[in-house]
Amino acid sequence: MLAELKPYLRMKDSGVEWLGEIPSHWDVCRLKRICRLEYGDSLANDSRVPGEIAVYGSNGVVGQHDKANTIAPGIVVGRKGSFGKVNYCYERAFAIDTTFFVDGRFSSADMRWLYYLLGWLRLDAVTKDSAVPGLDREDAYQRFAPLPVQKEQPAIARFLDHATDRIDRYIRAKEKLIALLEEQKQVLVNDAVTGRIDVRTGKPYRAYKPSGVEWLEDVPERWRVRRLKSMVARIDQGVSPQAQNRLCDGDAWGVLKAGCVNGGVFRQKEHKRLAADFAFDPTLAIANGDVLASRASGSPHLVGSVGRVSSLKYKLILSDKTFRLVFKHEFNAEFMVLAMNSRYYREQVNRAISGAEGLANNLPLSSLRAFFLIVPPTQEQNDIVLKLREATSRLNAAAKRTKQEISLLHEYRTRLIADVVTGKLDVREATTALPTETVVFDAETASAKSGSSRQLDPNGEGQA
Repeated sequence: MLAELKPYLRMKDSGVEWLGEIPSHWDVCRLKRICRLEYGDSLANDSRVPGEIAVYGSNGVVGQHDKANTIAPGIVVGRKGSFGKVNYCYERAFAIDTTFFVDGRFSSADMRWLYYLLGWLRLDAVTKDSAVPGLDREDAYQRFAPLPVQKEQPAIARFLDHATDRIDRYIRAKEKLIALLEEQKQVLVNDAVTGRIDVRTGKPYRAYKPSGVEWLEDVPERWRVRRLKSMVARIDQGVSPQAQNRLCDGDAWGVLKAGCVNGGVFRQKEHKRLAADFAFDPTLAIANGDVLASRASGSPHLVGSVGRVSSLKYKLILSDKTFRLVFKHEFNAEFMVLAMNSRYYREQVNRAISGAEGLANNLPLSSLRAFFLIVPPTQEQNDIVLKLREATSRLNAAAKRTKQEISLLHEYRTRLIADVVTGKLDVREATTALPTETVVFDAETASAKSGSSRQLDPNGEGQA
């Protein structure tokens, strides 16, 4: 259906250079002629009365209340914070004072068409330089917009609802594929580093023995269970200097933040720039191959996360929120990173931080040193690393291709909305061929589009 769309037969110059031609029976006007952006109302958290009315902030639903200040349907536009973000409300809502809202009292346009128009206008770019950037209503009113005749607006909205819903379903399916690929990779790595599967043969090992640790399963006969303290030459911890909240450049040095490792991945942009006159111990400098473990974080799932430095763009030093583990020569550092991101290792981290009284979301060094690791002979560590590199590279390549496809779908979705809203494509005939049954958005689609899961009227009118 999308491939069959054609331009309107008769076009005219819009008179707006960046807009180009529009259908001959359309008009061009400033946004002020199309709608009025009404200010939301103040509603503090402690003033909200439990109810079924969604409370909207600039970024979407932020709570519930028993009263509404909009009628249905309506549109809420971020004014502060996530300014310019557009949310569609199928039900009555309460728009708070960090937002503008529009409903049938403040526009005669089809609300669903207006939702797509406001999204296309990129109101997040309409701001003034200030300490708290936000959407300036008077500047927004001056934006030029193509205006279809009234009876054509519901058809445009209905077509875009149908088309974007299909695209969104494709995107979600590909996102689920990426999640499955990641899950497959995690299972593969976990089975390999715990000895459940010999990745060299793809089968379980021939013989197993008790691990000697009550809560650990049996391990391959030639493997050992050792405490981390017996496997490291040393564990370093850095400093906590005053630093600037920006990235390094040139010859400047930076200090790592707690989130520098996440799920086995080193993230070198997670740092703060040090003052030029700050003196530090040169042994704290980070180098390629270093194994890092988060000691503290605002998120419990990041505490104890381990990653290895594979490349360095910046000059960085170790922080007091991060440990550096230097393993003895008989231990393959890459294998150790994989093992320290396994489920059994994560269980030890969770127990340690939950039992560390007064150290919420902090991993004590004493706990880290006492952790158990399941370790094969040195040559087998090397073999496992090589096999996992090969297997995970294929999964990573498939995930990368899928992410590129998602990016292209997002670009296509944006381009389609722009072409339809600006009259570059005629959807009137295509709309008549759409299914007549009610379109039901599932929870994910509704959340992504409007923060509501109400059914859309089959005629695209969107009226309450």
